Amino acid sequence: MPISRRTVLTAAAGLALPLGAARTRPAVGFTLNAETLDGGEQVTSLTLHAGRLGPLDPAAFRVHATATSPIPLAPGDQIFSEYDLDRPVTAARRARRGNIVLDLSYAEGQLGGGTLGYIVSRGRNVRLNLVYTITHAASNTRFLQGGLVNPEVDAFGYHASASGLKYRLYSPGHARRRPLIVWLHGGGEGASLPDDYYDNETTLRANRGALGFATREAQKIFGGAHVVVPQSTSYWIQDGPRFAPLIREIVEDVARRNDVDRDRIYVAGCSNGGYMSMKMTVTYPRLFAASVPICGVVTALVSDTELAEIRTPSWLVASRDDTTVDPVANTVHAHDLIPRSRMTLYDTVTWNGYRFPGHWSWIYVARNDQNFWQWMARQRR
Repeated sequence: MPISRRTVLTAAAGLALPLGAARTRPAVGFTLNAETLDGGEQVTSLTLHAGRLGPLDPAAFRVHATATSPIPLAPGDQIFSEYDLDRPVTAARRARRGNIVLDLSYAEGQLGGGTLGYIVSRGRNVRLNLVYTITHAASNTRFLQGGLVNPEVDAFGYHASASGLKYRLYSPGHARRRPLIVWLHGGGEGASLPDDYYDNETTLRANRGALGFATREAQKIFGGAHVVVPQSTSYWIQDGPRFAPLIREIVEDVARRNDVDRDRIYVAGCSNGGYMSMKMTVTYPRLFAASVPICGVVTALVSDTELAEIRTPSWLVASRDDTTVDPVANTVHAHDLIPRSRMTLYDTVTWNGYRFPGHWSWIYVARNDQNFWQWMARQRR
């Protein structure tokens, strides 16, 4: 869902305005600047398209933010993380083109900056409707909210296959033949079609799984790579055999249109997508050069016979403290059966001093903790 475009009028606290004065007050537009952290996307700063607003004192600005569900919720529905609060301004600074940037307080796990909400009854992340209100104590300027800007996310174009499955695509250019990386998202990033919600965005905003492969570091390792991110219309694990040919359709279309090196097509995914990455190597044993299934589900979904027949080089990843998908019954079990597979089993999911839920072991792949990318890039079909 797009951000609310509603015009937000603000005035200095306690200032009485005569009728019609709002039309003559100076207006300044602003954009919301976001970053996808390991724990999900947050609005980290605001860019005010103005050159002068008096002294750049952070204390002179008040920023209030509300975030609400884009989907009507039934009584009793629970959603994380709507909010209605003030966002502390930590700095006010000049930027290029004479704009003013207000840096906001944010951190992993901090409530009040996120762009996604998780609806428990649907098991889905949705893009929240965000309304930011700015007040400047030293002027009567009115501030008009614009769009949400996240350069990493915005680098992925919007597409849909002939069958209707949506996907995002990052392309490094067309100078020469390039590899292709397929990222398969987790369960919370699919569509919610009973609500007609199919955004083609949460796959990139919920975590850095796909974005990591589009970073300068990863692109250098792969020699430039296309990164494609299909979005499920439900859960991959609900109907893997039906989704497999739809994903392959996207792979074939991207490969044909972008002169992809067909000996260097890789697949990786987390949770639901960890299952689906294994299902893809079972269904299409000669399509991929390497597979990285992360905290994937195999119990009752991929048979022991199928696992034993996988010939795609595979590196399985999970954390021992995963309470969502049992790492022993799934990751360790799959590793024991997939010939010549690798496995990294972490004790916890901790990055930059912050401990995440044990299920979130994809963070290590997104940050290339064990040189996962270098191993993938060396594999050829």
